[in-house]
Amino acid sequence: MKLVEQRLATIQQQINEACEKAKRNPEDITLIAVTKSVSSKRAQALVDIGVEDLGENRLEGLLEKQKNIQNPVNWHFIGNLQTRKVKELIHTIHCLHSVDRMSLAKEVNKRAEQPMDCFVQVNVSGEESKSGIEPEEVEAFIEQLAAFENIHVIGLMTMAPNTDDECAIRNVFSSLRELRDKIAAKQLSYAPCTKLSIGMSNDFTIAIEEGATHIRIGTALVGSESEEDE
Repeated sequence: MKLVEQRLATIQQQINEACEKAKRNPEDITLIAVTKSVSSKRAQALVDIGVEDLGENRLEGLLEKQKNIQNPVNWHFIGNLQTRKVKELIHTIHCLHSVDRMSLAKEVNKRAEQPMDCFVQVNVSGEESKSGIEPEEVEAFIEQLAAFENIHVIGLMTMAPNTDDECAIRNVFSSLRELRDKIAAKQLSYAPCTKLSIGMSNDFTIAIEEGATHIRIGTALVGSESEEDE
């Protein structure tokens, strides 16, 4: 078995175990392979073994891989997006995980030709190094999006602190889940907000236990370019 296949099998097993612990269905988890740090060839290897969702955080990396990977792929943009780059990006992706300000939402609405699935990014941890809307401002922000016919808020996204403190990580994820549930209860047609984009290589099992529907796995799945070809 190739190394990339071993990694995928390991992660799928971890997903299954976390779902069993949380009494959830593994089929409700979308695994996004974050390929920002590897080549198109490495990304293609993932697609070849059945990975259907790829995530990029830079426009240039996204466009390069889209040019080189011919298979049907669900493309996710997960990084900070400059407003001026929306027009180049919006027609090439399936989902935008990083709506974090009104100016960006306005530009997405202007450039999209049909409703774009989006996650609103929330800075739950309060770290200055992280992008996102303050938790207490999220409800008002989403209410303002009612005027934008091409914005479809499917859920909320955040990143946990880079720490070994499981309790701190779990608190961030559970806080976002509670906020998601509060918005979902409003039953807004343009913002069903039923999804949670949380969890990365070091904390995705915790995220699943706390309700993740989309997990963003980089190094643990894609490896690094310094490795030998498999």
